[in-house]
Amino acid sequence: MTTADQLRDAAETVALLESRALAEARARTGGGRDAAALDREQHLTHGLSWLATYREALRALADYAGDLASRGAFGDVECLITSVAAGEYLNQVAGGLPLNQQEFIRPHELGLGAEDLAPLRRHPLITGGNTAANRAALVSLIQASDGGIIFGESGLAPELEEMRLSMNRFVAAKVKPFAHAWHLQNGYVPLEIIAELADLGVFSLTLPEAHGGLGLSKQSMCLVSEELSRGWIAVGSLGTRAEIASELILHGGTEEQKNRWLPRIASGEILTTAVFTEPNTGSDLGALRTRARREGNRWRITGNKTWITHPVRADLMMLLARSNPDEPGYKGLSMFLAEKSRGSDENPFPDDGITGSEIGVLGYRGMKEYEIRFEGFSVSGENLLGGVEGQGFKQLMQTFESARIQTAARAVGVAQNALDLALRYARDRVQFGKPIIHFPRVADKIALMAAETLVARLLTYRAARAKDEGRRCDVEAGMAKLLAARVAWANADNTVQIHGGNGFALEFEASRVLCDARILNIFEGAAEIQAQVIAKRLLESAN
Repeated sequence: MTTADQLRDAAETVALLESRALAEARARTGGGRDAAALDREQHLTHGLSWLATYREALRALADYAGDLASRGAFGDVECLITSVAAGEYLNQVAGGLPLNQQEFIRPHELGLGAEDLAPLRRHPLITGGNTAANRAALVSLIQASDGGIIFGESGLAPELEEMRLSMNRFVAAKVKPFAHAWHLQNGYVPLEIIAELADLGVFSLTLPEAHGGLGLSKQSMCLVSEELSRGWIAVGSLGTRAEIASELILHGGTEEQKNRWLPRIASGEILTTAVFTEPNTGSDLGALRTRARREGNRWRITGNKTWITHPVRADLMMLLARSNPDEPGYKGLSMFLAEKSRGSDENPFPDDGITGSEIGVLGYRGMKEYEIRFEGFSVSGENLLGGVEGQGFKQLMQTFESARIQTAARAVGVAQNALDLALRYARDRVQFGKPIIHFPRVADKIALMAAETLVARLLTYRAARAKDEGRRCDVEAGMAKLLAARVAWANADNTVQIHGGNGFALEFEASRVLCDARILNIFEGAAEIQAQVIAKRLLESAN
C-alpha cells in the first residue's frame, strides 16, 4: 500500500468515526435545531467540528500525496512529513482531540466505543507514522534543505510558486530586516511599503480586471498573504482590509459605487478599514447598537466601535450600523461606505463627529487598534451600500469565506516564520558541545511544527480552490482558519521554548511571533465561534 493509499484509508476511517459522532450530536441536539441544546452540548459539538477538521486534513494529505506521486514528485521529505502529520492526528483521534491546551474531548464523549475505534487502532500509521525515527529523518532532511522556501513540495502550479518566490524576495529585502524594530517601536507599516505593495498588486489580486484588479485566484491571494505574513503579520494583513472592502462593494454595491471605489482601492489610492465590532457585543453582530439616522440626503452615525484596525490612516470605513431601530437582530443593520480624512498620531481623527483612542496591544502591531466614538458623524446618502437599507449583515456574510481563508493564510505565514526562527536557532545554539537540534526533544518539536504547517497550508489551499470554483466553502474556510490558527500558536510557543530564556527577551523575534500568533485564534471568528459554526453546518447537512 502506497503512502497515498494509507492516507486515503486513514481519512475514510476517521470519516466513519465522524459519522457516528455526528449521529450522537444529532440525537443530543434535536438534529441541531434545539438552540439551548446546542449551547449545552458545546463540548460534544465542538469536538465534532475538530474531528471533521482532522478528517478534512487527512483527505488533503492524501490528495497531496497522490497528486505528487502521479507527477513523480513525492520524495522522502513529502513521505515523511505526511506520515508524521497523519500519524499524530490519528493518535489524537484515538486518544483525545485537543480543543485547546487544556480542553480535550475523548472518544467516549463523542459516542465512540472500543468497537468503533478498533479499525483506527489497527491502522499502520497509528504506530508507523509519527515515530521517533521518522521525526529524526525528517529533521535531517530539513536541515539539508538550505535555500528552500518551504519544506516539501507545495503541489501548486509553477506560476503560483513563482509568485511565492517574488513575494519571498520582497519580504527578505523590505520587511524582515525591519519588522522587529517596527514592532518594538509600535510604529506603523511605512507608507512607502504600502505603496510598494500596491505596485505589486497586493490590493488588487482577486478583484476582476473590469474594476482595476488583476483577476487572479484566491489561491494566489493565499500565497501572497502567507509570504507577507511570514515577514510580519501586519504587512500580510494590509491586504485583508482591501479584500474585505472590495468584496463588500463588488457583491453588494451599486454600479456607481463599484466604479467609484474599486479601482482606487485596487491601486492603493484608497486605504480602507472595517468598522463592525462594538464593546460588549464581540461576535454577536445582531446586538449592534450604533445608530444610523437619516437626515435629508445624509446619514448621521452615533455610537461606539472597538477593535478597529488601521482606522487613522484609512480613507474609507466599511461601517455597519443599525438604520432601523425598530427591527431587532440582523435585519435592522445597514452597511455604509463612510468617507473620512486621513489622520496622524498627533491628530488621529480630524473630521467632525468622530473621536478615538488607541488600544495598546501585545502583538499584531503596525496598523494600530482603536476604539472609536461617533457622534452625529456625517455619511453621504449615496454611500449606503447597495442603496438599500437592512442588507448590512447579509452583505457582510458574503465576505466571511474569503476573509477566513485569508486569515488562515496569514496564520500559515506566522507558523512558517516561527518554524524558520526555531530551525535557525536550533542549528546555531550550541549546548553541551553540540547544536541543540541534535537533541531529540528539540528536533521532535521542529518535525511536528513542519508537519502541522504543511497540514494548515494544504487545508487553506483546499478552501481557496473551492472558492475559486464557485462552491460554497464556509465549512472548508472555517476548518482552515480553525486549524491554522492553532498551528501558528503552537509553533510560536515551541519556538520560544527552543529559544529558552532568549525567547522571552524582547530583542529576539521569537517574542514578537508569539504575540502575533495569539490574535489568530481570536479575530475573524474566535476558535469557539468557528467550531460552533462548523458544527451547525455539519448538523444542517445531516438533516
